[in-house]
Amino acid sequence: MLPMTDSEARRPLSWDQRLIQRAHQPRGSIRPEYQELKFTLHRKLVDRMNMEAFAAIDSERMRAEVRQALMSLIEGESTLLSSLEKQQICDEVLDEVFGLGPLEPLLEDPTVSDILVNTHKQVYVERGGVLELTNVKFRDDAHLMRIIDRIVSNVGRRIDESNPMVDARLADGSRVNAIIPPLAVDGPLLSIRRFARDRLMPADLVERKALTPGMMELLEGCVKARLNMIISGGTGAGKTTLLNALSAFISPRERIVTIEDAAELQLKQPHVARLETRPPNLEGQGAVRQRELLINSLRMRPDRIIVGEVRGEEALDMLQAMNTGHEGSLTTIHANSPRDAISRLEVMVTWAAANMPLVSIRQQIASAIQVIVQAARLSDGSRRVTSITEVTGMEGEVITLQDIFVLERRGVSPEGKVLGRFVATGIRPKFYERLLAAGIRLRPEVFDEVVEL
Repeated sequence: MLPMTDSEARRPLSWDQRLIQRAHQPRGSIRPEYQELKFTLHRKLVDRMNMEAFAAIDSERMRAEVRQALMSLIEGESTLLSSLEKQQICDEVLDEVFGLGPLEPLLEDPTVSDILVNTHKQVYVERGGVLELTNVKFRDDAHLMRIIDRIVSNVGRRIDESNPMVDARLADGSRVNAIIPPLAVDGPLLSIRRFARDRLMPADLVERKALTPGMMELLEGCVKARLNMIISGGTGAGKTTLLNALSAFISPRERIVTIEDAAELQLKQPHVARLETRPPNLEGQGAVRQRELLINSLRMRPDRIIVGEVRGEEALDMLQAMNTGHEGSLTTIHANSPRDAISRLEVMVTWAAANMPLVSIRQQIASAIQVIVQAARLSDGSRRVTSITEVTGMEGEVITLQDIFVLERRGVSPEGKVLGRFVATGIRPKFYERLLAAGIRLRPEVFDEVVEL
């Protein structure tokens, strides 16, 4: 292999080059003097340059200027470094100055969906639904705390002993949670739920076998016929991804109001009004919750209301909106089954109306919601729609449900892949008349579909 030229040494590595470089570096192989040099250079750079003056310069030019100054500092060090090490140390110091330090290569990797920092010594990532340990480490807890402070200060929050837990968001929309001592016993903990750069479309989910073509055809009909739907599932089951995909079936002529704790939805329609909750300020004042946004949204003349996730008292207002003309509304909920989703809704409504009889709550739910889509992350990391269930009404004081599609699991292969098949139960849903009334005719074979995983 030919040696790198000076211009090549100064050129920043792409994210995949940086990851390959890290992958071929054995865990624990980073030399202590290398780490010490990196922090020495960082201190010298900050002392030498007026970073506030650079704030007025555009980011690309500023980064180029700082890179040039940094390479001069590296050349002045007596430590012997290869061209590759010079390039790597330059990138890492720039990450410390402008980004999130050791986490930058992971944030640039599109295959990473979650970054989990367990104190400064250990960083896990999730790829394809599977957790794996990385070589990434921080110098010490103080180094990790500086990164956490940088994240939370950018959104006007603070974290310290008096406020040791915080939720924040990165510039790309990724959700961040940090918790520090004394609540975190072994040191600061940081969790980052990545914001997907590329929205998955319905055809992508079918191709990945998250559900079958017939299931997607049925859901498309439900959205176009303006049925109220809940997407249920556990953490990381792909609820928001599925909600994003189904929103593609909404007519561009409709006015959509979205309400979220952290803005994640990527709707492509031209008429979308996005609302986001606001946490309390440093004095603990000024918080705006989802319920207040939902009540306000009713005055905004929405054709559809999409709630990113219903998790509290706003459940009552959402049900009332669904029952008073805002048909076709969509939301997600944390639950392990359609029946659990109904039970969770009942509990949430009682938080808002403790004196409301349980039968009345169930009547509200049964009349408001027509479809529950259950999603799950299986043991092999794959995300599947495990059932599409119709809410058929009430028998006595019990809400009745019937499955239209189910995922039958049949064990695990020697390679760890979950075996099974998607099966249509053969039941034609009661809401099929609404589909026909909306001019939607499904293929007859949809309700007889069987597809192996």
